[in-house]
Amino acid sequence: MSGHVDAILHFASPASPIDYLELPIQTLKVGSLGTHKGLGLARVKDARFLLASTSEVYGDPLVHPQQEDYWGNVNPIGPRGVYDEAKRFAEAMTMAYHRSHGVATRIIRIFNTYGPRMRLRDGRVVPNFIGQALRGEDLTVYGDGSQTRSFCYVDDLVEGIVRLLRSDRNEPVNVGNPHELSVLEFAETILRLTDSRSKIIFQPLPVDDPKVRQPDISVARHILGWEPQVSLEDGLDKTIAYFRKKLEIV
Repeated sequence: MSGHVDAILHFASPASPIDYLELPIQTLKVGSLGTHKGLGLARVKDARFLLASTSEVYGDPLVHPQQEDYWGNVNPIGPRGVYDEAKRFAEAMTMAYHRSHGVATRIIRIFNTYGPRMRLRDGRVVPNFIGQALRGEDLTVYGDGSQTRSFCYVDDLVEGIVRLLRSDRNEPVNVGNPHELSVLEFAETILRLTDSRSKIIFQPLPVDDPKVRQPDISVARHILGWEPQVSLEDGLDKTIAYFRKKLEIV
């Protein structure tokens, strides 16, 4: 590859459970071989390398909220392991290139993010609930709904990515919204904001589904001067408006 390269941003990977469960080997390969090739190019071009990692490296955490120095609780041979371990390997290789070859690395651990332009059948909770509510279908909650999530609006995430890329931080940084709520509370919020008469039904919890998820963003606050600015309701209003248009519901 000829020409100057300032930075390489490695975001290539299925991230929806529907996708990585359907494409397990491809998910592992893009996290391993894809990361290797991207880091090799960064080394040759003396470019910064930013890896889009994930809160899934913490697995079903035994520490709450999750800090960057927590090693995680991941089942490497479970169905979700193809995504979790691909990202954990990618982080390990990224740090190896930093320590061995001096590559300027950036690792962002992205927590649950949402916003307009998500796929309706993405398989993640935000488009699932909004799509079901707008179509008048029952909202499917897995387990008893007590498991927690923390949702970050996409504009806030992008700001965090840019700040991290421009920083001097080589090690992982959590970027997400620390406002935590249960999945059941989230379903009820979606019903209220969509003015839907849908009901909530319960299905068995998937294997290795995390019981809690909340980022500790102390590092992002201190190093990047970053924290989320968009409230959950404001972000959901924009996302719901997008899906209404997508479904042609007025």
